[in-house]
Amino acid sequence: MTREAALEIGKWLEARGRLHHPIASLTIGDLEAMASNAISRWIVLQSQRLHRQDWPPDDPIVTLLLG
Repeated sequence: MTREAALEIGKWLEARGRLHHPIASLTIGDLEAMASNAISRWIVLQSQRLHRQDWPPDDPIVTLLLG
């Protein structure tokens, strides 16, 4: 999951542009956007995995991720 999160952060940074700026120039909004993208990607991957494994629909984890 860490690798997927890192890939999403990289995609966001590339789409944002200004890659020549140092990381210190990132705002709290930038960091929150990176975190949000990484978390969203993790949820999608976990949801797909649970779906492939045929987890019971009434399982609390499935309800949390897919609800």
